[in-house]
Amino acid sequence: MSVLTQRLLSIDPREVEFARRGFICAPPAVQARLENVGRVFLHGYSAALAHKDQDRLAKLLNHVEPEDRGFAYEGAAMALTLLDALWLRRNAFLQFADGAGKRHIFMLHVGAGWAYARVPWLRRRIEEVFKKLDPVLRWLVIDGYGFHQGYFHFDGQMDAKSFLRLSPDARHVFYQGLGRSLWFVKGADAHRIATAIFAFPKLHHSDAWSGVGLACAYAGGISPDAITAVRRMAGVHAPALAQGAAFAAKVRELAGNPAQHTEITCAKLCGMSPAEAAALCDQTLSQIAGRNSSSYQAWRELVQKSLSSSLRATWHDDFHGFLEPASSKVH
Repeated sequence: MSVLTQRLLSIDPREVEFARRGFICAPPAVQARLENVGRVFLHGYSAALAHKDQDRLAKLLNHVEPEDRGFAYEGAAMALTLLDALWLRRNAFLQFADGAGKRHIFMLHVGAGWAYARVPWLRRRIEEVFKKLDPVLRWLVIDGYGFHQGYFHFDGQMDAKSFLRLSPDARHVFYQGLGRSLWFVKGADAHRIATAIFAFPKLHHSDAWSGVGLACAYAGGISPDAITAVRRMAGVHAPALAQGAAFAAKVRELAGNPAQHTEITCAKLCGMSPAEAAALCDQTLSQIAGRNSSSYQAWRELVQKSLSSSLRATWHDDFHGFLEPASSKVH
């Protein structure tokens, strides 16, 4: 059954190569970094298909370099969710999220969103599982769904039919994931990313920039000067960009896998250290009362509001760029 399962659900390693996906990336070092992220994801995915013992699975994932370990857990979560949906294993995702994979809980939810995208005819089963999850973090499943759709189906403009059934709150998170995918689709190029976001509905520009900030701080791959260029292209959406970076800092802080590029990005985008950014995420999360259906969006807005006032002071030299809409810079 294990061999049959792996054959049924296997993903061709070439699927994460830029040439296969049609992604454009000028700097070879950036392309190498982002392709490696995809390979680590597939390593985690394949490991979860092959190993039913979750403690052993976690040990294998923990052999991955700490900086990239979260991507391996993300891939494992996709596999576990697919196995649950196909009834090949029962409660595999929940057991892993509550046990061996708990420190990577953010990445596990995102990875589950990939499964949600891959088996649309089984989404009801997946949705039943996620009704049991934390009312804030469960929204990251939609982020993962958005990332998957952008990574595999982005053609300049997304087909609205792919997410029309999402609630208004869910669409905000979908576009966060879609924005995060642009980091890979557009080779982490600030101008190409801004141009792509400008084609999205205006209501979701901020959501997309939030995803860009998350990818910039978590996946990295670019120089400090290039990070500054991303910040300038975000324009009035700089607080959303910074919020995404702060979330990345929180994800790494919980998992215990700090990265130098996360430290640099937080300094550039948030004007603070990763520890301070993660603490801000904790403080704002504690302010959300009841944790209702729109709690994730409320959390994002609180973080953005907290960051916006300090950003003006921190970026005094870029003050005019901060006020100028990003849409005016892409032509």
